[in-house]
Amino acid sequence: MQLEIRPDPTEVGRARRWARSRLAGSGITADEPLAETLILLVSELVTNAVVHTARPAVLRLCLPAPAAESGASVTVRVEVADTSSRAPVPRCADGDATGGRGLALVDCLADRWGWSPEGVGKSIWCELDRCSASRQSAALAYGGGLSAYEGLAFEAV
Repeated sequence: MQLEIRPDPTEVGRARRWARSRLAGSGITADEPLAETLILLVSELVTNAVVHTARPAVLRLCLPAPAAESGASVTVRVEVADTSSRAPVPRCADGDATGGRGLALVDCLADRWGWSPEGVGKSIWCELDRCSASRQSAALAYGGGLSAYEGLAFEAV
């Protein structure tokens, strides 16, 4: 499922509401940690696309089928495609900066993330795994997700 995003900061809130509305039929309840993390990741990726490209984008969600059991292991994918071919650029945000931490946050929260060229632009994606509570606790204790850019802050441009 996908949502067209205009290059307007108000689209970030609309993207969050849209993503929340899609969770109901997926077997992911609004109060489980996966749902809140998913909405935060949607917010960060859409914000990057809107702010740093000033071009339309497409938000895609790949959610589990409604028949998936609530305790079963599933993977959720969030993807934002835009028409800017410029790759994400490493950025170090100092303590006083009010921005520049979006993809660092994605790196910490997602189990996997990356980007790839798509058509004339690019797609930035992340995945979350829903697993047992004990595995989630262990993952949080070790800082969340993994990426090839461990420890670097990125700004999508």
